[in-house]
Amino acid sequence: MNKKKKVTVLIADDQTLFREGIRDVLSGEKWIEVVGEAADGPQAVALAKKLKPDVVLMDIKLPKLDGISATKQIRASVPEVNVLMLSSFEDEAHVLDAIQAGANGYLSKMLPAAELVNSIKTFTAEGLMIPQQLMGKLLHGLRRMGEGGMPSQATLTKTEIKVMDLLGKGMSNKELAKELGCSVKTIKNHLNSAFHKLGVSSRTEAVVKAIEKGLISSEGTKFEDEE
Repeated sequence: MNKKKKVTVLIADDQTLFREGIRDVLSGEKWIEVVGEAADGPQAVALAKKLKPDVVLMDIKLPKLDGISATKQIRASVPEVNVLMLSSFEDEAHVLDAIQAGANGYLSKMLPAAELVNSIKTFTAEGLMIPQQLMGKLLHGLRRMGEGGMPSQATLTKTEIKVMDLLGKGMSNKELAKELGCSVKTIKNHLNSAFHKLGVSSRTEAVVKAIEKGLISSEGTKFEDEE
């Protein structure tokens, strides 16, 4: 993360007290700047387009336009804006819908304040934020969707497929570099190439798309077992 540039955040939640609570927590961090607040879906989309924040903290249940639909519109019109879904729902269907809509992560609204801050910090560094217990549900849903699917037409190299596989096990860029015996810069080049071929813009989307296309398997992942 660039220390010279603050991470800009837009908060989208219809509950005023909850929204203000998150704002107060994040405003206490010198590296975060809350640039806007939205109380409904259309407002969230409009502000995301106008402000182009680094991250939108998006409530999954918003009036007028739900968080899933708002995320789709934001990712379609301003793909450089990342969306972290906030939800009290932790079932497979909601997690899968959010990621398929383009969300870069999925967090529980019950997270303690310190964990929310740490989650944003981890996301800005690694581009992936799905808790271990939710990743298992996501992978299960993708596995069911992929049964009987057509073989992938993506032309990833063997190294890129290996990177995607390790990425699916939750490895950071540094860990990937160590595992493959190369530099972090080389890993970033592999990631950028794979992202382009898969038509995605984030680590989360890349893992999801790679599983959907059968390039890597969701079997044997360590998301649910890692510390």
